[in-house]
Amino acid sequence: MGILDTDRRVLVLAMARMADAVGNSFLIVVLPAYIGAEGRVAVESLTGQLAVAGVDVLVVTPALLIGLVLSMFGFLNSFLQPFTGRLSDRAGVRKPFILGGLALLAAASGAYSLVSDYRIVLVLRALQGIGAALTVPATVALVNELGTTDTRGNNFGVFNTFRLIGFGFGPIVAGVVLTRFGFDAAFAVAVVGALVSFVLVEWLVEEPSRAEADAGEDLSIAVLGDRGLFDPVFALGVATVCMGICIAMFATLEATINDRLGQSSVLFGAQFGAVTLANVVFQVPIGDASDTYGRRPFIVAGFVLLIPATLAQGYAPTPATMVLARFVQGVAVAAVFAPSLAVAGDLARAGASGSTLSVLTMGFGLGTAIGPLASGFLVRFGFPVPFAVGSALAALALALVYTQVRETVENAKSVRATPGD
Repeated sequence: MGILDTDRRVLVLAMARMADAVGNSFLIVVLPAYIGAEGRVAVESLTGQLAVAGVDVLVVTPALLIGLVLSMFGFLNSFLQPFTGRLSDRAGVRKPFILGGLALLAAASGAYSLVSDYRIVLVLRALQGIGAALTVPATVALVNELGTTDTRGNNFGVFNTFRLIGFGFGPIVAGVVLTRFGFDAAFAVAVVGALVSFVLVEWLVEEPSRAEADAGEDLSIAVLGDRGLFDPVFALGVATVCMGICIAMFATLEATINDRLGQSSVLFGAQFGAVTLANVVFQVPIGDASDTYGRRPFIVAGFVLLIPATLAQGYAPTPATMVLARFVQGVAVAAVFAPSLAVAGDLARAGASGSTLSVLTMGFGLGTAIGPLASGFLVRFGFPVPFAVGSALAALALALVYTQVRETVENAKSVRATPGD
């Protein structure tokens, strides 16, 4: 099964997510330039020493304020997803949540060009985090509900591939638009991305018939399992946090890496994008194969590969070896992500896809938010240290998956080493 054989509605959701990802990733490049730009959003008046009882505890710099704006989106998006996923389960519908979130993303993107106060920019970014929290769990739940055990891996592979294409090309296009046309045009592109997604979902995606929600009234996440120490979805969620940290810690170290390897920003961009490229190439075939050969072998293999691929980045002697290490890391992520979502989808109770799968999407969001902060702190102890810590986290994730996650594909054709089955 390939992309052309995928359910039309899943393809539409994938294309909508790609358009939205282009618009949202635009802001990763545009907002840092916008904040502090002359005549736009100056932050110098907000910088200085933050003191408690006469003791300086924090130096507020423009870089910190920019980081706060960027992190606001990730943390709000991640922490709210279990709540919005559960709400969509209880409501028994997905499209209103998706469309509402996209409308909020579009409105906030358009409003940036109208404000000049940093605090309002922070509020707008928070609103976008809420918008993404409304959209992501409902979209992933809909992709899950449009598939079966025989097609779920392929569906998630296709969906993640399109999303990553949008996220990968967005910053490139943003640089061109910002340079040639300015901030207002860049924000307009972000608005268009969200609106294109809105139109695609509204016109071309129908809600599938759905059984009454089996989600509980509370918002708790199952931690303990029936057949193992931990619930398998919880274990995958923790493992996904570790994976997100491993791939996201690279971004913060651009200046250090360029100086260490004697390279330009162009080569750093190639290294940064190698993970995305590997995901685009391998997500669909791995997701498709997991429908036939089982989910667990790919997830386990992915974390086995993630350990040395992460550690190697701390010792890469040349730009080429860094590209290779990042590409292998991308293959590892591709082996983990689509099959993990498929496992969660296989195990989700009827009508509870939103809350179940949000554990993984929240975990990935948290990992990618924590990774840059962790590497920025750990690099002071030596350049290899962040990557060694990331490798240790990948080993922890491997242990969790190997001991706590069982196979969910019946009659899989592979021979699986699954002591917990």
